[in-house]
This record gives sequence, C-alpha cells and structure tokens, in this order.
Amino acid sequence: MTPKVVLVTGVGGYLGGNLAARLAADPDIERVLGVDTVPPPKDVVRTMGRAEFVRADIRNPLIAKVITSAGVDTVVHASTTTNPAGPARRMVLKELNVIGTMQLLAACQRAPSVRRLVVKSTAAVYGASSRSPAVFSEDDAPKDLGSSGYAKDAVEVEAYVRGFARRRPDVSVATLRLANLIGPSVDTVLTRYFALPIVPTVLGFDARMQLLHSEDALAVLELASLGEATGVFNVAADGVLMLSQAIRRAGRLPLPVLRQALPAAGRLLRGARLVDFSPDHVRYLNYGRVLDTTRLKAEFGFTPRWTTRQAFDDYVSGSKLRPVFTPTLLAAARRRVLETRT
Repeated sequence: MTPKVVLVTGVGGYLGGNLAARLAADPDIERVLGVDTVPPPKDVVRTMGRAEFVRADIRNPLIAKVITSAGVDTVVHASTTTNPAGPARRMVLKELNVIGTMQLLAACQRAPSVRRLVVKSTAAVYGASSRSPAVFSEDDAPKDLGSSGYAKDAVEVEAYVRGFARRRPDVSVATLRLANLIGPSVDTVLTRYFALPIVPTVLGFDARMQLLHSEDALAVLELASLGEATGVFNVAADGVLMLSQAIRRAGRLPLPVLRQALPAAGRLLRGARLVDFSPDHVRYLNYGRVLDTTRLKAEFGFTPRWTTRQAFDDYVSGSKLRPVFTPTLLAAARRRVLETRT
C-alpha cells in the first residue's frame, strides 16, 4: 500500500535529501517531511519540490510531536552515518547514530499512525578480519568488531530496531545493510581515499571490495519506502574489485606499508584533513568484505543497476580524477626499477 505521509531523517545528507526529493515527486504520497539539524544542500533543495524541511534533532524527544502531529505512517531512518567529520565529532556521531535511533524508535512506538519503518544500516556490522567468511549472508553474526566505532554503533542500532519490531508487530520493518557507497555525487571515506595521488595499502594484502553505486542506494531506499518487504537485506552490487585493481583503474599509485604502520598512516591523513580513517576502515582495507545478495533479489525484488566495476568506473569518470600514473608510465617506472637492480 502506498504511504500517505512519509518522514525521512538525515535530509541534510546525500541519501536522505535525494530520497525525500524522489518521494515528493510521487503524486500518490500526500506529504513528505524531511528532518535534520541542517538543511539539505542547495542543489538538493532545488529538486525537493513539495517536500517540507523540518529542522529538528532526532535525539530530542520532541521528534515524537513531529510524527504524531503530522500523522506519519512511514518513517525512513537514513541519518545513520559512517562518515565522521573529524576526531572531535566521533562522540557526537555516536550520539546521533545510537541515541538518535533510540529516541526515534520510542517516538514511532508511541505513534499509532506509524505502519512502516525503513532503516539504513551498513554491511560494516559484519566486521572484517582474517576469520571472515568468503561471503556474508544476512544470518551471519557480527565478528571481530572494535570496541567502538561506526560498526559497533550499527550493531547497537539494529538491536534496538529488532526490539521495536517485537514491541510493534503491526509495523512492517525493513533493515538495509548497504555496502560501501561509491559514485561521483557522494563524499565518503572511500571516495577521498581513491582520490589521493598516492594510496596507502597493506603490504601483502589485497582486499576484495564489493561496492554500491549511490544511485542504486537511493533506488533501494525508495523501493523499501513504497513496498512492504520485511526483514534484513544485504544491498551490494554484483561482482568484486580487488583493491589493487581499483587503485589502477583510478590511475593512482599504491604505497604498500606494513600492517602495523597503516593506523599511523591513517592518523597522518586524518591530521592533514585528507581522509578520516577509522579502525573499521583500516580493517576493511586490510581484509575486504563481500555480501550475499540472494535475498535482496529473490525476496525484496531489487537488482542493482551498476556492477561493482561499473560503479567504480562511474565514480572515476564522474569525479574527473586526473590519473597520476597511467599504465604506460607505471610500466616504464617498473622497467627503470628493474634496470637499477641489475
């Protein structure tokens, strides 16, 4: 059944803002409310049409008044973030992810009008380590997570969502575990990482990367908002890229460092405000992560438009990255190295 009044959190970000714009373009939806502490970017505001921006903090219990007074029947929680804005903001982001979710779910629980909840989660809940399975399914439990960080926050968020689903069995709940986003329109740790002219990697490791185009992320969130599928779904593009392949396709130069030195390299890049590496990202670049998307296609009814390779190439071309080293230059450099050794 098509929703009548939809509330989208996190409209100050790419996914939330553009999702609100897409839903507002649906004539069958009567009202779309976009909630955040900051307004959407100007380019998104121009496309939001009749969507209403509500400046509110979901950590504040007053969010319940917004939901109740508007008679919201569908809530899309898209404000959880994996992209910290700096070391000083990590605690604030934990509050936004965990405390914000708790308050939002409490508001939904008290609102009899709510009938649908969609939660944007992350594949980071699975962790990344040498003991990880070759492919993660939705039934795999989290493994080897750090004591803090976004992955742990996401695990807590999902636990609260499961508790809400038990208390409100009349509400259909869908949790989407998105793979790492890539694309020319999003600003993430990965997009900044591959924009570095010299890319630090872990010596002796070549992580398998499965990505998700930002447009596919929007499409699956829109489908979840309009549909009735319930449960947890892995969302990722078909195929994988090895980290070394991605670096070459971006025209970057890899800089292999000892595994013990990568956290130090991450701190250096973070201090220079180039890339804000967290321990979760370091582990991901060390071991990678691949998802089983069978349930997404068979039960949810969604197949991403872009493969991992196509999504990455679209990011490279759309971001207008200028190759630092072309294959010809790299081959010439290798020849010079070999010549000097002989």
